[in-house]
Amino acid sequence: MASIVVAKLHPPPPAITGRQTLFGTVHTSTLFVPTKRQGHLDITAKATSESSESLSSPSVVKSVKNIWDNPEDRIAIIGLGIAAIVGFWASSNFVAAIDSVPLIPGVFEFIGILFSSWFVYRYLLFKPNRQELFQGINKSISDILGQ
Repeated sequence: MASIVVAKLHPPPPAITGRQTLFGTVHTSTLFVPTKRQGHLDITAKATSESSESLSSPSVVKSVKNIWDNPEDRIAIIGLGIAAIVGFWASSNFVAAIDSVPLIPGVFEFIGILFSSWFVYRYLLFKPNRQELFQGINKSISDILGQ
């Protein structure tokens, strides 16, 4: 007669953590499953959920689609697209022209390093400053989309 041995291991409860991002909340859940060799097996699952802000505001694609559906605005969208392409081309050529001058690229690189360091210190290092940055970004997006 065969006997079945059931080991009652009590793994810790699943750990659920959440991280707020610009576009919603990322929830991470870790579950410990007992195994014979290692003692437990870690299983991690990630799920995202949209915040109430992103649910109430229409997406950029919907906004562009609504504008595209209006025949008078199609010319404006086409004009903005062409202007964006020309602007990108012109700025690319401008940067290439400046890059050919010997001293200026080194100075600009140094200024870029200084500005990046200041930006990290000012907005990314501390949590209240990050929230201030996200509020400013969300306000700018709302202003651009006309909400």
